[in-house]
Amino acid sequence: MANILLLEDDESLNRGISLKLQKEGYQVFSAFGVTEAKQIFGSQKIDLIISDITMKDGNGLEFAGWVRKTSDVHLLFLTALNQEVDIVNGYDVGADDYITKPFSLLVLISKVHALMRRIDQRSGGTAEKEQEICSGNIRVQRAQMKVYHGEEELNLSKKELQLLCYFLEHSGQIISKEQILEAVWDIDGQFVDDNTVPVTISRLKKRLADSESSESKNEAEKDDTEYIKNVRGLGYLWTMEVWTQ
Repeated sequence: MANILLLEDDESLNRGISLKLQKEGYQVFSAFGVTEAKQIFGSQKIDLIISDITMKDGNGLEFAGWVRKTSDVHLLFLTALNQEVDIVNGYDVGADDYITKPFSLLVLISKVHALMRRIDQRSGGTAEKEQEICSGNIRVQRAQMKVYHGEEELNLSKKELQLLCYFLEHSGQIISKEQILEAVWDIDGQFVDDNTVPVTISRLKKRLADSESSESKNEAEKDDTEYIKNVRGLGYLWTMEVWTQ
């Protein structure tokens, strides 16, 4: 039985969602504030977090950031904050999905089922994911959610890390924005602005470029560090050789 942490300060809504999840076969740990949620997360094995953002004793985004320091547990935001900047901020702190209120309980349950299927799929490939994936000066340890440039650890968001891994898995192939949306965000686009993919790619490219420029290199070496290339009208291409070790 999968364990879900539900962080929602509206007691009536919390009870309603909790009862529905329990009927679907999940064990639910209800929290009505950030402090209580941290205590539950620290004492229970949690497979999925469903969290509001605005609460009396804290902020769901800050709670997600606290969780992401130690865990890659699946995270779904359920909130009334429906502006583009709110949604982008949610994904930036590591959300796997973002649902705005008012919402359909059936849609919520469907998304929970989808995230749980991802957990089952991921558990089948542990040995492969424990290998380091390397390309140029970049090393990725997927199981630990860590990325290194040489010996320096890079501080990437969860979506940036997922995007990087997707590029590495498709090195030498041109991949479209639609393919990236489906693979990395795993949704059909209704909650994601058209600029989300190019903006996230641009941010990832900058992080990789900054890590390269931080070392003393000659100009010829710097020219070889364009990991991600825009292919006009088609998509994006990871240009460097990839190997595992």
